[in-house]
Amino acid sequence: MRIGLVSQWYAPEGAFVPGNLAHGLADRGHEVRVLTTFPSYPHGRTFPGWRQRWSHRERHGAVTIRRVPSYPSHDTSPVRRALSFASFAAASTLAGVRALRDVDVTYVYHPPPTAAAAAAVHRLVRGTPVVLHVQDLWPESVLRSGMAPTGPAGRVFARNLTRLMRATYRLAAAIVVISPTMADLVVRHGADPDRVRVVWNWTDDGLFRPVPPSPQARAALGHRGRTTVMFAGNIGLLQGIETAIRAAATMRDRMDLVVIGSGTDEDAARRLAVELGADNVRFLGRQPADRMAALYAAVDWQLVCLRDLPELAGTIPSKLQAALACGVPVIASAGGDTAAFVGSTGVGLVAAPADPDSLAARFAEAARMPAATRTGLGTRARQVYLERMSLRVGVDQFEDILTKTAERRGRR
Repeated sequence: MRIGLVSQWYAPEGAFVPGNLAHGLADRGHEVRVLTTFPSYPHGRTFPGWRQRWSHRERHGAVTIRRVPSYPSHDTSPVRRALSFASFAAASTLAGVRALRDVDVTYVYHPPPTAAAAAAVHRLVRGTPVVLHVQDLWPESVLRSGMAPTGPAGRVFARNLTRLMRATYRLAAAIVVISPTMADLVVRHGADPDRVRVVWNWTDDGLFRPVPPSPQARAALGHRGRTTVMFAGNIGLLQGIETAIRAAATMRDRMDLVVIGSGTDEDAARRLAVELGADNVRFLGRQPADRMAALYAAVDWQLVCLRDLPELAGTIPSKLQAALACGVPVIASAGGDTAAFVGSTGVGLVAAPADPDSLAARFAEAARMPAATRTGLGTRARQVYLERMSLRVGVDQFEDILTKTAERRGRR
């Protein structure tokens, strides 16, 4: 099968799902053609050693990669972000005339929805079916991110973005979402329920795996021989890290919270920890990806937190998969599918979202838990990941979806 894969984000960027899928499908004998742009995420600058040009092509085994120029931006400017999305849509559509000309099916990684432009052209002109992989619900996530205009302009923006999403959903022969609640939400936004399927995201299995704990990693975390919880990921508007800091401040004599990562709310989080006198909260900034498995092994729990917003009910933060893959139990300060998954699979503890008292109670429970019980939760976490969320399971499901979608086109 010849598969086109369109994504604005691709390795060596941190958005590993499209790249993992491309190579997983190629390893099974499929020809995969990737259409993407030059790496710039998350800093909004083209990576050192890369130069944007029109004729760039790469080949990795059975995977061919066609990169097109685009305007790189990942800051909080709505205009610059829109220009980034629009420039990739235009360039990929032009390049896709040849790069995707005889594929059997096109996979599109969303967001942004504008990445579907090239696939839309081939769907209209050649009848090539499209499989849309929805990672984030638009327009809600954009409106809550602080990057959308406000007032009358904001309402016009929301209406137009809603129309774009409805058109994108209608375009797709199959829509893959990352959680059950997101499946319900995309149907509410106009998707055909018969075309929607849930596939849990995986993590980078090569980076996130169980490793023995090391003294060096414990020292890097400032481990003090007591219960240590790690938050690793984006510190942004939707994570609600302030809830964790307030909860940890009430437990300063019993546990430590280590925060790894960066984002738009990092400075505010640091200030809050100082204001509360939370000297058991430490910020280590961004860490190299190849170091993370060792850091996971050096802590007792991974924290997953999200704000209490209706549109986040179907969000599964990638840090959940990373923790489970490393065999680390989870404390989830979240609602929706994240809380349901952690609770139903027995891989950790659940606190009410945006509730410092509830989270402090879970921190206390974690601190009291015998080491053998916690180790058992970690073993369970790894087992659940392998059975339900691993790359192998994800590629199995996507291969089935893509194959059946292409076959339906052939029958027509």
